[in-house]
Amino acid sequence: MKSDFIQSYRDLIVWQKSMDLVKVIYELTKQFPETEKFGLISQMRRAAVSIPSNIAEGFRRGARKDYRYFLIIAFGSGAELETQIEISKRLEFCNNFNYSKVDGLLGEIMKILNVFIKKLGNSTTT
Repeated sequence: MKSDFIQSYRDLIVWQKSMDLVKVIYELTKQFPETEKFGLISQMRRAAVSIPSNIAEGFRRGARKDYRYFLIIAFGSGAELETQIEISKRLEFCNNFNYSKVDGLLGEIMKILNVFIKKLGNSTTT
């Protein structure tokens, strides 16, 4: 997935969007009750941070197989975060929060990761 134009993981749209997602998740979880500090707040922030972190680590590993593996981990963290967002909606922690931004951003990230994972899995080069 590395091209002549992609010199760093920072050049990847999926990494940039996932960094934006981290910020939105922190903004969202600031509004949660203090009782969730070591519960849902911690888990959601950790899952969100895991996405760009694993994209970056996989990119730096250099080997296609390693890169794919870390993208799969990032994808799993995204699924975890999707579930945690749904839990926060059902628990009505932030009725005044516009979830459409976080849902849209996470949806885009998951689609891009899915395409990357499939492309890396279908290639025979390393």
